[in-house]
Formats: sequence, C-alpha cells, structure tokens
Amino acid sequence: MTTHASGTFEVKFDHEETVDKAAAIARMTIHKAYHGDLDASSQGEMIATMEPNRSGAYAAIERVTGRLSGRSGSFVLLHNGTMTSEGQQLSITVVPGSAKGELEGLAGKMEINIVERKHFYEFDYTLPSAS
Repeated sequence: MTTHASGTFEVKFDHEETVDKAAAIARMTIHKAYHGDLDASSQGEMIATMEPNRSGAYAAIERVTGRLSGRSGSFVLLHNGTMTSEGQQLSITVVPGSAKGELEGLAGKMEINIVERKHFYEFDYTLPSAS
C-alpha cells in the first residue's frame, strides 16, 4: 500500500566548484533539513548547468537520515531534472536497496514544489510492514 508524506525543507548549497566554465557546469554539496512527515537531514552532491537563456539541468544524489512514519533509518534519493522557459521536469526516486535500519525495503518517489521561495515535498512511498 502506498503512503503519502508531505512537509517542508530547507536547503543549503556549499563547496561550489566550477567543473567547466565554457559549459557552465558546477558541482556543489547540498545539505537539507526535512520537516513534517519526514523528520530528517540529508547531505549529497549535485552537478548542474545553467545556460544564459535560463535552460538547465541537474543531477544529484543525497543520503537522507531520520524518521519516516515513526521509523528511523536512512535512504538515498536520486534526482535528475531539466528546466526551460516553459517549465521543468523533475524525477526524484529512492535508490532501490539503499534504505537501512527500520526503513529497509523503502521504495518511492518525491516531488518538490517551491512557492514564494519556500520548499515543499510530497513523498509517495511503500514500506514493508514492521515485524
């Protein structure tokens, strides 16, 4: 059975490094604090490009550690996204087999929405029954 979790998060970027100035590619470390149904923190790495016309793309991997549905553990999220003047396409999924602790067996997809500079997540997931 699929369960839905939602809430807010803050994100901080640091350790930015330009990989390729001509292609406008940068690498950075990301840190997040999740609040709501997912009470967790995360750290990861992101690589991104932004073109002068505001089109761009990014890929990231982050390890999330905390509590989900009252269960503690960690899991890895894989992000990939593109953006154009018409909108964005974003895919964020739990890496299969990455969940540890009481979250072992977790699978799911996350959506991110940004409204007035505030970040929100919607997370649809499955989790095996507690034994």
